[in-house]
Amino acid sequence: MIQGKTRPVVGALALQGDFAAHTTTMERLGADVTPVRKVAQLEGIDGLIIPGGESTTLIRLMEVFEFWEPLKRWISDGHPVFGTCAGTILLANEVLGPTQRSLGLIDVTVERNSYGRQVDSFEGTGSFRPTPESEEEIEMIFIRAPRIIRMGAHVEALGDCRGDTVVARQGHVLVATFHPELGAGSALHEYFLQMVIAARG
Repeated sequence: MIQGKTRPVVGALALQGDFAAHTTTMERLGADVTPVRKVAQLEGIDGLIIPGGESTTLIRLMEVFEFWEPLKRWISDGHPVFGTCAGTILLANEVLGPTQRSLGLIDVTVERNSYGRQVDSFEGTGSFRPTPESEEEIEMIFIRAPRIIRMGAHVEALGDCRGDTVVARQGHVLVATFHPELGAGSALHEYFLQMVIAARG
């Protein structure tokens, strides 16, 4: 566990989506967690989780609360960010099925609802590779999930399921196309927390 003054502060974008489950997991790992509903709150956190939810609704709310440019600057300044499901869509360089606005902060193309409708959601087991020398099987829950259909040369594939890359990283930007906060275990949250700690150091 992380103690005292070394505890990092992780924000969870709380405009829409399943931010509460991320909060619970990060607090269990020893981080302080702040629900982020206003742009000014970005200044008090060390890293940010953009949760799953409905991407089109999240886009509208980000416009209403004027998050787009401040959030893009904040991430571009080197603050770690972890996007899951809809968060992956928001961070992607290109979105298809249909096209929509995104922050363009990780060089991937994603296809929305690529596995089908809500009834086509599924639970599975996939591989996560936190380091080149290690690999572990983790539970993965896909709910109207996007699919990464292209990765740029500087994007690292860290996880896969059923032949698809489902976890990817480019620098301080980490994405997962599923809902790690709903599955057993906390491997991805632990990995992101280490990214946050490294960035603080």
